Amino acid sequence: MIQLPGKRGTGEVSQDAAPVFLSPAPLRVVLDTNVLVSLYVFADSRFAPLRASSDSGQWQAITNAACLGEFRRVLGYPLFALTEQQQSAALAAYATRAIHHDGHSPAAAVQLPRCKDRDDQKFLELARDSGADWLVTADKALLRLARRDRLRGLFRILTPEAALAESR
Repeated sequence: MIQLPGKRGTGEVSQDAAPVFLSPAPLRVVLDTNVLVSLYVFADSRFAPLRASSDSGQWQAITNAACLGEFRRVLGYPLFALTEQQQSAALAAYATRAIHHDGHSPAAAVQLPRCKDRDDQKFLELARDSGADWLVTADKALLRLARRDRLRGLFRILTPEAALAESR
């Protein structure tokens, strides 16, 4: 309650003193393809809270053309036996929720370690260039980089299980 000037003790209150509630900024997260398949193809119940975090705005998923292209390609694998409609639905469900970051940033000058699997380098670059907080993955090559702690100060690499534990 804010007293109006000159009205001390009268009980009159300024109306421009309405409380302001600031929501915390969403956590900026890059999800690699194996996590996306778990969330958007199999709807893996263990990781349902990850998708809920993104759907609710608590997390802001970040992608780019290269990462979306890989997701599109993987959705077409015969192993998954998805129809064209199922592939399109999974891709659209993710693509409409994610921020598309296709530019570079000043952080791009920061040298990244080389991932053993060259196909995974794009996720490291996206996390760096977009200013992501986390890269969520189950990929062994990416997780090895996290154990070496060479990305301190840029972003963290977490397993889906670790991301769930940290979100609670």
